[in-house]
Amino acid sequence: MPDSGPSPLQSGLPSAAAHFGAHILAQILALGRPPADAPVTEAAATEAVPAAAVATTPVVTALAVTRPVLPSAPVLPFGTHTPAVPAAGEGEGTVRQAGEALERIIRGPSGLGTAALHLAPHGEPAAPAVPVEALHIPGLYYHPVAEPDPARVAELSRRIKAWALDEIQLYPADWEGEFDGFSTGRYMVACHPDAPTIEHLMIAARLMVAENAVDDMYCEDHGGTPIGLGGRLLLAHTALDPLHTTREYHPQWAESLREDAPRRSYRSAMEYFVQQSTPSQADRFRHDMARLHLGYLAEAAWAQTDHMPEVWEYLVMRQFNNFRPCPTITDTVGGYELPADLHAQPAMQRVLALAGNVSTIVNDLYSYTKELATPGRHLNLPVVIAEREGVSDRDGYLKAIEVHNELMHAFEAETAALAAACPVPSVSRFLRGVAVWVDGNHYWHQTNTYRYSLPDFW
Repeated sequence: MPDSGPSPLQSGLPSAAAHFGAHILAQILALGRPPADAPVTEAAATEAVPAAAVATTPVVTALAVTRPVLPSAPVLPFGTHTPAVPAAGEGEGTVRQAGEALERIIRGPSGLGTAALHLAPHGEPAAPAVPVEALHIPGLYYHPVAEPDPARVAELSRRIKAWALDEIQLYPADWEGEFDGFSTGRYMVACHPDAPTIEHLMIAARLMVAENAVDDMYCEDHGGTPIGLGGRLLLAHTALDPLHTTREYHPQWAESLREDAPRRSYRSAMEYFVQQSTPSQADRFRHDMARLHLGYLAEAAWAQTDHMPEVWEYLVMRQFNNFRPCPTITDTVGGYELPADLHAQPAMQRVLALAGNVSTIVNDLYSYTKELATPGRHLNLPVVIAEREGVSDRDGYLKAIEVHNELMHAFEAETAALAAACPVPSVSRFLRGVAVWVDGNHYWHQTNTYRYSLPDFW
């Protein structure tokens, strides 16, 4: 009987969890963590990542792994389920807390041997609070976060500015105020409370600054234009995903990466990133950056053809032109790895897509008046809803809040379901990290009154 050949490759969540669960548990438990009451010293803040944090396949035989059972119901497309929504008129302008399942995810596990799995290894965080001077969008569903550690914020702010100014010459002197006003240090500390050192936070900070530079200088108000954007983005992307060419032409490509600030920032940030990440984490990030660049190109094409997208089309574009590359590196910044097979599962991909979508609609809401003040027509969700659905600017903005809230409820429901279906420590920690990133992103927008203000719709 002839050989039928190899069986088709199969990769399901239960088998992926069973395969990776034991070594990831050992990997995370091996991570060095200071006692909860230990002070954060400069030496501790800059220590190297423990080797176990980047180990990929240690041999572990002593741990038994129970194969998780997936829910029998299929995962439905967004919009087909009905997440719990408060009754009309409930809590206008108030903060509604997450459901019990998501609270358990963010709070983390308890019991012997679980201390290294918590998001805040440097002591108990302060109670969440909404600063008085923050911007408040009535009816917006979000979770307050604790104020970021001011010592970490100050040190990270100092280091990221030194990198931008001295190491890569990112911007001219007259842009310094805008750079400071972006508050990268406060942003990244709020989004990554589990980062073991300042250098881990610098991974996220450099990539954030580089992505913002490309957006501003290629697409937006610091010299950006849709004309020729594809060519510029393609060359910039090779700073993340290197060119493999002939010996004759390689030096010309290498020199091109030093020609302008966006390419220099991408190249430098990526070089640091690959030093701290595993190959699969780096490849994951490149994939998400390709998604981002595709979204940039779609928006640029619409600008060139003066196309006003339908609301659903705009949301398609925003699933690509969004914040997804930021939460996808939460494990690298945390000093551990979510294995590639678990990251690639459709349920995890849905969680990450929803996290990116909801975080980006937050940006649409808080940057609304800022974008209206720029020349030309700037697309954002309230503008598209008002135009395409024939409603007032106010009603378009209020409906955009509803869209955000539905996405947020969907993100929470899917996160809780995945955590229950796949109780692997690295999955739980990654999901907590993504949820905290979503909340930290909102915090940064809400408190960045240098950049943002709100419309007078209430």
